[in-house]
Amino acid sequence: MITENASRDELSAGQGNVRYCGWCGARLADGGSIGRRRRYCGQSCRQRAYERRMAVQRSGLPEDAVVLSHAEVAALQDRLFQLRCAAEDIVTAADDRAPAEDLRELAGELARAAKGIEQLR
Repeated sequence: MITENASRDELSAGQGNVRYCGWCGARLADGGSIGRRRRYCGQSCRQRAYERRMAVQRSGLPEDAVVLSHAEVAALQDRLFQLRCAAEDIVTAADDRAPAEDLRELAGELARAAKGIEQLR
């Protein structure tokens, strides 16, 4: 069972040991089994994460708060709209008994839209 507080690192650890940067979300290279597991892809991501933690502490926001600019919220809303439209296209095509290759193509577009939404930064 996955709890709401499970981090992306914890979720990915059980999926073939694929890990992602705690800041930018880039896939981390397998670092072997010696030492601590990497949390960031590089020093710049580590520094940005530190700066965010310090800003959150100073502001009094909860530690798990997510702060987005107006532009980021607008971009996320646009990507969610594209995702919904892609899902509706599949439903319409299925209702119209579209050929399997058309449904496969639409499903690919849906998957690409969903993948784009995963990258918030």
